[in-house]
Amino acid sequence: MAKLVPDTQVLVNFRHHDFTGHGPHGHRWVDVKSFRFPQGIQHSQLLAALVAHEQFRDDYAGGGVDPAGTRHGPYWLKHVTAHAYRPVANTDALRTLRSWAGQHGSIPESLEETLSSTVHAPIDSATSCYHLQDLGHQKFHDWGGVHIDFHEYVAIDQDRALLTLLVAADD
Repeated sequence: MAKLVPDTQVLVNFRHHDFTGHGPHGHRWVDVKSFRFPQGIQHSQLLAALVAHEQFRDDYAGGGVDPAGTRHGPYWLKHVTAHAYRPVANTDALRTLRSWAGQHGSIPESLEETLSSTVHAPIDSATSCYHLQDLGHQKFHDWGGVHIDFHEYVAIDQDRALLTLLVAADD
């Protein structure tokens, strides 16, 4: 299996930006985790390595990574496999994330700059992008419906040997 080496992690929390005059921040955030990988690895192997990685064991509900965790986002971890990801055009991923970010009105310039550099940039530079498909409510863990919106993308930049996991959701 391909070895992924954690590189950076950034949490973009909308509530850390001044939404005065912009509508509500909607309790939204984006978690961005980047990993380095050896050149020449197939995407299916990279996705499998990501799903098996300890950093993937995150329920995104405030507790952070749990090495013994059984949840990933709203789903039981056992249901999230490399096959659950579908290729998506970078432009479609960006369109979805921009629409999600602006769903309650305009966003502050400071947040737009942060999203551009930390969220949009890895997708822009990716040679391939994948989207975690909706696995359905039957795959939710015991409190998996807590998020109103949950978007997950994997951006793979073969040239830089960088895989970026982007999770956009709300509290």
